[in-house]
This record gives sequence, C-alpha cells and structure tokens, in this order.
Amino acid sequence: MCGVAGLINLNREPMSPVILQKMTDAIAHRGPDSEGQWIEENVGLGHRRLAIIDLSPAGHQPMITPDNRYVLSYNGEIYNFRELRTELEASGYQFRSHTDSEVVLNALAKWGVKALNRFNGMFALAFWDRKEKTLLLARDRYGIKPLYYGLQGSLIAFGSEQKAILAIPEFRRSLDKEALLEYFTFQNIFTNKTLLNDIKLLPAGYYATLNVGKQQKELQLTQYWDFDFREPKNPVGDQEYRQELDRLFKQAVNRQLVTDVELGSYLSGGIDSGSITAIASQSYPYMKTFTCGFDLNSASGIELGFDERSKAEYMSYHFNTEHYEMVLKAGDMERIMPKLAWHLEEPRVGQSYPNYYAAKLASKFVKVVMCGTGGDELFGGYPWRYYRGVANDDFEHYIDKYYNFWQRLIPNNQIKKVFSPIWKDVKDVWTRDIFRDVFKHHSDSLYTNKDYINHSLYFEAKTFLHGLLVVEDKLSMAHGLETRVPFLDNDLVDFAMQCPVHLKLNNLANVVRVNENETGGKKNKYFKKTKDGKQILRDIMGNYIPKDISKAEKKGFSAPDASWFKGESIDFVKRRLLNGNARIYDVMDRDTLVPLVEQHLNGEQNRRLLIWSLLNVEEWMESLDADY
Repeated sequence: MCGVAGLINLNREPMSPVILQKMTDAIAHRGPDSEGQWIEENVGLGHRRLAIIDLSPAGHQPMITPDNRYVLSYNGEIYNFRELRTELEASGYQFRSHTDSEVVLNALAKWGVKALNRFNGMFALAFWDRKEKTLLLARDRYGIKPLYYGLQGSLIAFGSEQKAILAIPEFRRSLDKEALLEYFTFQNIFTNKTLLNDIKLLPAGYYATLNVGKQQKELQLTQYWDFDFREPKNPVGDQEYRQELDRLFKQAVNRQLVTDVELGSYLSGGIDSGSITAIASQSYPYMKTFTCGFDLNSASGIELGFDERSKAEYMSYHFNTEHYEMVLKAGDMERIMPKLAWHLEEPRVGQSYPNYYAAKLASKFVKVVMCGTGGDELFGGYPWRYYRGVANDDFEHYIDKYYNFWQRLIPNNQIKKVFSPIWKDVKDVWTRDIFRDVFKHHSDSLYTNKDYINHSLYFEAKTFLHGLLVVEDKLSMAHGLETRVPFLDNDLVDFAMQCPVHLKLNNLANVVRVNENETGGKKNKYFKKTKDGKQILRDIMGNYIPKDISKAEKKGFSAPDASWFKGESIDFVKRRLLNGNARIYDVMDRDTLVPLVEQHLNGEQNRRLLIWSLLNVEEWMESLDADY
C-alpha cells in the first residue's frame, strides 16, 4: 500500500526534482518505508512505499521493465498476482522480486489496458510508456484506492491524495461552488468533482490516457467496468446459491490473508466484520482484532445501542483473537478535527472521525487490517432505504422518490436561501439531474419490484459505497495502515450482483402490497431498521458466528453525536458555527443556516449530519488558502 504522485509539463519544460519531491513529501504518511522518484525530460513519477509484500529493496518504486520502456508507480494489492505471475513467466517474462507490483508492471506491458480487468484487488496506478510517450492512469473496479488528477495551464498532475497536487507551488486553489452545493444536498459528491476547481477524482472502474507524443492536452477517460445488479436469467435452487456464497466468501477472505507483515481485523460487533474474522481466524490463529466503542453516559434513544464493545468481546472470545478496544468521548471529535479535515481533504459520507480513531488503534499493532465494508451494499443491508422506491410507475417516478430520500443535509426548500451568497454561480446546477446521471446505464422498462431494488443496489454501490471507500482509504493511510475489503473480491461481487433479490430481502412481498396513500404507521412498519436484509449472508454466516449476531438488527458504526452536539459538545458547535466570522458564511447565508443548527441544539430536529458536515467544511476552509 503506497502513495502515487506525478507531473507532466505539457510545455515541454524540464521536470523539477524539487517539485516532485514536494509532491511525494505531501503524502509521506501513505508510505513511510521508502520513497522514489523517476524523471525524464518533462515527465516525473513519484512514489511512497508501505511495504507489505516482499519487504526487500526489490519492491522499490517507481519500477521499470528490464527493457527500460515502461515505468510504473502503483498503489494497491492484487490478490491473484501469483496466478498472473505464473502466466507471465510462461510467456517469457522474468521477475526480480516477489511483489505484486512487478506483476502489475509486466501485465500492463503485455496486455495493456486489458490487464485491468484481470486484476482482482485494489489499485491506483500511473504507467508511462517511454517509447510512445503515453500515460495511463487507472483505478480499481470499485474505487477502493483513490486517484486524483489536476489540469491547470500546461500542468497535468496526479496523486493518491489532493495534497500531492496542491504541493505544486504554482497550482491555484479555488472553491468549486457547484461541488459544494452537491455535497450539501447528498452529503456526498456523486460526480468526479472535488471541492476544488481543476482537481478531479478518477471514477471507479475507469482509466485515463494521455498521448504526450501526439501533443494531447487533456486526459481521455474510458470506463472498463461497472456494477450490474440484475435478476439471474437462469436461476438455480436457493440452496445452491447459499453453498456458492459459502465457498466464495471463504475464498475471498483467504485470498486477502497474503502478507509479509502482521495482519488484523476490525471487529465491530456486526455480521460483516464478524464473518471476516470468523473465517480469517481459522487460517490465522490468535489474530489481532480492534473495536471502537463510545461513552454513552449522555446518550439517549437509539444511540444507547451504538456501543457494540460487548458484542465484539463476545466474538473475540469465540474466535480466540487478541482483542484491543478504544472508547471515544464527546471531546475526542473536537481535539481531532483539524487533523481529520487535513487527512480527509473533503468530507464524504457519514461522520468519519470514529474511523480515524479505529485506524489509529489498529496501526499500533499491525500494518494490515481487514474491514467489512461492502457487505451491506452487495447483499441489501439497508432495506428501509430501498423500500422507499420499490413501487413505481416508471424510471422517472422511481428517480423522484429515491432522490427525495437522498437529500440528506439541507431541506430542499431551504437550498436557495442557504446558498444565496453564491446562488448566481450555482443556480444552473440541477441536483436531480446529478442524481439521475448516476444511472448511466439503466433500463427504461422496469417490470418488477425486484428491478427497482437492483437499481437501488446499483446506485448505492456507485455512490454510498464509493464514498465509504474514499473515507476509509484516507483515514487508514493517515496512520500508514492498509485496509483490505474481502467483500469486494471480484468473484464474490460477480456472484452478489446476480444473486436473486428474494435471497437478500425478507420483507419485499409485504412492502410491495403497501398502499402508497395509507395513513398511520407505514413508516415505522416498513421503513425502520430491522433484521431484514442480507438474509443469504445471515443464513451462511450463522454457521460460523453466534446466532444472536447473525440474526441481529442492522446497526451502523456511528458515535452518539446527536446527543453530544446538544450536550457536552454544544459549546464547541456554537463557537465554530454560530459566530459571525465562520468561513462558511462566505458562501452560505448565516441568517438561514443558524436556525437550522439551533433546531438541533434546542432538541427540535435531529440535524447531526448537517452539523458534522458544517464543522468539517469550516475546518477545511480555514486551513486551505483558497479563493472563494
């Protein structure tokens, strides 16, 4: 696991080694074990290494083919690298190391972009062809590893984090106001924008090419893979699906145990991390596990169930792991906010500071940690969300209903008022169109309720899951920690996308029969968090984890901030958001926003996500020397 950086001067000016060094220094936390730079004329590739497989100097990057034609800077892990190596060796390729990096290098040399679909793992890479003077940038199917690129003047820069690009002295920083509006609509950015103009995030499942030899001035983006959730054309028996999931899940976990350093696992108390730990501990005895819990003395309501340490301890005992815990209190968010905002670079989904502390804890003991991200998105872990858009007249009707649900931060009728200081710059942004455009490939003829469920699974894999992965990467790499996600094994994903909906969701038939005009307890009855969802995973994992865990109600990994923001942390919130000098009021209307915040502080509305987002953006704006 590493950090990638690079720069091309399209005006053919010689590459400055000083600037390239600044770029790699900016992401040193991603690779504390070694660094490298490769420069030729107007092209420079940089690398920071976190040594995981083959710890010797043979794994040094940027890595060059023996014929000196190709240069690679690569971040990731390819879990089928041994199989690919055997195939390449049979074709005459020779290897100087035991790294997956060298396999990636030679695979790209032999197969070009076709190699991307043969990689089972996570990656972000830059690949330079010295003969043709072409650049290839690529990101894994699911977006586990981020890769940013910046185009400004005659510069084309790229890096694992925006910091690498911003380290270039002449790179100008200015707020992308349209992206800000997008974020405060969805608590996420669905496009490839960032909060900074001229810096983009290469979409998951895409590669980009640049032919410098032919004086190409812009990157050309090409999609090489996409999610495809659909009902199987020739379904087999339910038991066969269960048996296949059992086989594929074990295979996925065991594939990702390959490492030359110590490995551990998060153990939250839920089914996803518990299942991974259960299977991994069979081959990796006495593995280390990690849990973050919360001080609930001032919590109330559903937040009283947020601390899952007792369940994690129960499973740790069950799997005989070496278990470590951390307990977070209200003040822990305040003290970490500046560092958190710096590492995140921009907020995405959820309240992420517990993830930062979890990674900090794990990094004290291991260099690799396994995580349960992806289980919910693949196997239908959020049924209360999908059910809101399950009965529709057509695709556009579905979009309207699902879009309304995903406006997560600012009420739609308040958007124009909140952004009145910059409304002239964002008035032409139609967030419904942004939402709709996620479905680049969709069926206009949707015949069954299962079709709509599969559309929702596609949407959440493309947006919510992607946001989670970006956050997880930034916050683990902040501590020089590699996070692996067994649920996003290629074979397992392929299976999940073709797994019948009825094996994932229990209550679909009842929800379909709901009268849309029904009054009364419809919301509580059908749209609340339940034990529904991921049924096939629950069935299989019940063989490996305690039944009371596999059958438990779905809970997220979140701190009790709804209580803390109006309790122990209220002074911090007021100090940061209610003063007239806050930077957010350069772009947002204070008279409209403050009452929304006060509604939470007074206990009238739960606006914890909005408050978290405002705190994060405020910190980001304060720390960044940018034009607004």
